[in-house]
Amino acid sequence: MSNTLLASMTTGSFQDGYKEEEEDLRPCCDWDFHLSAVVSNSDSSSDAIGAIDFSSSSPRLLATAGIARKIRIYSAAALLVPTDDDSPPRHVSSSCDLCICAPAKLSSVRFRPDAAGRVVGCGDYDGVVAEYDVERYGAPLLERDEHAGRRVWDIDYSSPAAASHGHLAASASDDRTAQLWDSRTCETVAVVRFSGAVCCVEFDPLGGPWLALGGADRNAYVYDVRKMGRGHVWEMEGHARAVTYVRFAGEGGRVVTSAADGTHRLWEPGTGRQVREYAGHVSGRSFVGMGVWRGGGLIASGSESNEVFVYDLRWGEPIWVRGFDGVSCGGDEKGFVSAVCWSQKKEEGEEMDGVLVAGGSDGVLQIFVCKRKEMDLD
Repeated sequence: MSNTLLASMTTGSFQDGYKEEEEDLRPCCDWDFHLSAVVSNSDSSSDAIGAIDFSSSSPRLLATAGIARKIRIYSAAALLVPTDDDSPPRHVSSSCDLCICAPAKLSSVRFRPDAAGRVVGCGDYDGVVAEYDVERYGAPLLERDEHAGRRVWDIDYSSPAAASHGHLAASASDDRTAQLWDSRTCETVAVVRFSGAVCCVEFDPLGGPWLALGGADRNAYVYDVRKMGRGHVWEMEGHARAVTYVRFAGEGGRVVTSAADGTHRLWEPGTGRQVREYAGHVSGRSFVGMGVWRGGGLIASGSESNEVFVYDLRWGEPIWVRGFDGVSCGGDEKGFVSAVCWSQKKEEGEEMDGVLVAGGSDGVLQIFVCKRKEMDLD
């Protein structure tokens, strides 16, 4: 890799504000978390939530998808009614604004960022990527069947802020490929082939030309979307099992990965050097979700222990853990937290700093709001 490329990825917060190993401090939580609402649906017992996404539009929308073959769209404002920190959570039933029925079980869901919340995309167990018109009561807009009937694990869209590639979309599949296409024309732009299933994909949300992929070969990779034919620009090795999630952590090009070995890991951009490992949650058999709140420097994940975990990027131990009380997935089998998502923006007038949504294997959503703790200067 050229020195110029490496330098371009290690500027900003990584060099100036993030010194990963200079301090050996005990983890501390700078945030107060409050359970704001619990959302269930009449048929939630058959709907393990596999994916959650917030729209980048205003007002915000929230989408969930899972094995019940439904995309549920919620108004975030309706679920985030201000409450006191000591108030019990609101329990909401059948509150979705729109329910879109899909032909197969769903593994991923994403709002198209260039459509102001009007279009939601999904990937399913039959290898199909579809898009639906939210404003037209879920009318189908696109069906892309290019993965030979093998499950699509994840999809993503590039940021409209990217002048040269703000029109791209990508999918990761069990057919051992990741595919890029032009979201305007649906024409295939590139196909990347791997030795095993590709489980996760994300474009740089800040508009950089980077695409991150991870999969069953236990590694994650970053590509330059302008030069896909030249292979990856750096590789991240170290996980003991399949990489299930990959997320960019903000300015500087840092990447966080999650794997079925029960760890998340932070990687140095350009070199692929591991900076830190995060452990405490349980992930060995199931996809439990992982997301990074770039504005707060926090990682969230579910767990097979039926808990939500939050890590600060600075420390390897969790700073906050909360159980999904009373959640089960039927019979004697214990439920688990199967998906998480942060809202990356704060609406005008909101009192909370951050919003974290977690979904359970029984289809129940729990919505947490967080505020930065006031500093005691005495």
